Amino acid sequence: MKKSCFLLLLLLPLLAGAQTVSIDRVNPTNWWVGMKNPNVQLLVHGPGAGTLAYTVNYPGVKLVKTNTVANPNYAFLDLSIAATAKPGKVQLIGKKGGQTVTQSWELRARDKAPKAQGVTAADFIYLAMPDRFANGDPSNDKFADLRDPNHDRANPFFRHGGDLAGAAQRLPYLKDLGVTAVWFTPLIENNQPLTNEGGTMRASYHGYGFTDQYNIDKRFGGNAAYVDFVKKAHAAGLKVVQDAVYNHVGNTHWILQDLPMKSWLHQWPTYTNTSYRYQPITDPHASESDRKNTLDGWFVPFLPDLNQSNPYVANYLIANAIWQVEYFGVDAYRIDTYMYNDQPFMNRCNAALLAEYPRLHIFGESMVNNVVDQAHYTRNNINFPFKSNQPGTIDFVLEYGMLDALKQGVSYDGGVHKFYQVLAQDAVYQDPTKLVTLLDNHDQHRFLSEIGDDLDKYKMGLTWLLTTRGIPSLYYGTEVLMKNFKDPTDAEVRRDFPGGWPDDKENKFTAAGRSARENEAFDFVRKLATYRRDHKVLHTGKLMQYLPENGLYVYFRYDAAGTVMVASNTSDKPAALPTARFSERMTGFTKARNVLTGESLSSLATLQLPAKTAVVLELQR
Repeated sequence: MKKSCFLLLLLLPLLAGAQTVSIDRVNPTNWWVGMKNPNVQLLVHGPGAGTLAYTVNYPGVKLVKTNTVANPNYAFLDLSIAATAKPGKVQLIGKKGGQTVTQSWELRARDKAPKAQGVTAADFIYLAMPDRFANGDPSNDKFADLRDPNHDRANPFFRHGGDLAGAAQRLPYLKDLGVTAVWFTPLIENNQPLTNEGGTMRASYHGYGFTDQYNIDKRFGGNAAYVDFVKKAHAAGLKVVQDAVYNHVGNTHWILQDLPMKSWLHQWPTYTNTSYRYQPITDPHASESDRKNTLDGWFVPFLPDLNQSNPYVANYLIANAIWQVEYFGVDAYRIDTYMYNDQPFMNRCNAALLAEYPRLHIFGESMVNNVVDQAHYTRNNINFPFKSNQPGTIDFVLEYGMLDALKQGVSYDGGVHKFYQVLAQDAVYQDPTKLVTLLDNHDQHRFLSEIGDDLDKYKMGLTWLLTTRGIPSLYYGTEVLMKNFKDPTDAEVRRDFPGGWPDDKENKFTAAGRSARENEAFDFVRKLATYRRDHKVLHTGKLMQYLPENGLYVYFRYDAAGTVMVASNTSDKPAALPTARFSERMTGFTKARNVLTGESLSSLATLQLPAKTAVVLELQR
């Protein structure tokens, strides 16, 4: 199956011949007047569309060049849009012999609603899989005209019906939790058939197999539902993070049904998978063949790898990225499989987005296990031959350090020292506060299961997440103690949020539907997230940490207005913590308030720390 699918993509279409010439698609589907970059390249597709001689007659719009490629069904039109151009319908006119084809294309006025506000260390991001979060409109659960018409909540690999309408209904829940930004796994159309993965047929409910970048999947509600969701989120004071994919598309993407040119994809003599090894990218001693395999090999057989060094591919992806921000009004971009992308392309794409939207935050997924490799994919202070311009990245290395601190016992160099050591290397980043921190996500074991279903360790991990540097993110359901390992598959860590469907027996969106233990966890997250939201010292305050001793780890967040002390006992026994060692940060403070319990401490000379506990103290004079 893999070989036949791959060979199919190598076949260029037959020449258009004498058929009637027509245009059936123009991407971007529209553009806007007043963009900072006056230039945009249109992809025009249709039978014989590349054989037409094009003209544009619209005030302020100039056709600079018509580009043709191997496939005569494509033309790429370079337009320049003057600042004086007005909104309206632009007519693209193509002529061939006695035929004239006219295609309308719209220039719109820019919406003044907030967009591209960015996310910062002041935010708390909530990551959810829309298909598994909440179902607000059962009428869009399945469609007979899609390649995957299935819907079955009893099957962990099929679509379950969650959508944007359901997510919009849960905005008050997220607001109450202390969340300030919502991040969904991709919402773009995935009109893919079921694919055979590990011997089971699976739906593309995760969203990473795009088939048309200009459509939100209608099972989530379509474009109008996303526009509506973003507006409602903004009205509630919440930002929206979009999950973007540049590295690959689904193998039924409309372009792949009529490939513009062979070089649109990374092609190999026989199917070649990426090694998933990141070392050859930064290794100064790496072979070119290893580097090429990492970057140009396909992620999986049904996700063809885009060749971003092809200028037409690059222009197509960049125009779409800008279109998505402008059309939907999102505030930040999370970039999937960042390290597998062509990095010069990523710099160009990032620069184009930031030129239009200077506050937009961009953070990519590069799942590496060391600080040096992680720093390569963001603005850094290392003398790499290639310098990334990505503002942030996902801080997997810190995640691993926090998990080690919770899972390993007390030792000279293990346990909580792993957490400390990651932060001790922050000098490699130009701005480590722009890194997005986490304890788990949709591709990993759930946090609670990783730490042995231990509520004390859970609270300690959440305390670190919400008080150390960076932009914290929480995977959906962690706040109500959802758990599981990726055993036998990742479907086990992507279960439906209980209460997201009208017929659910339990509703974890409400206190009444949660157990006492679940409410304890929810209330803990809410209290700390709310405190973090309301106290700038945890956003912009400096971080000072002290070497751990005997499983005890102390750090401070501080600025001119206040100081917060976080003291952790990672051992399984209570401990007394004399504070004289921390005088550099504690001099002048005589008392404190325990943020989590409300308790007042009248003396700070020695702190009594229960086993497996982190305390958050607001120091007072």
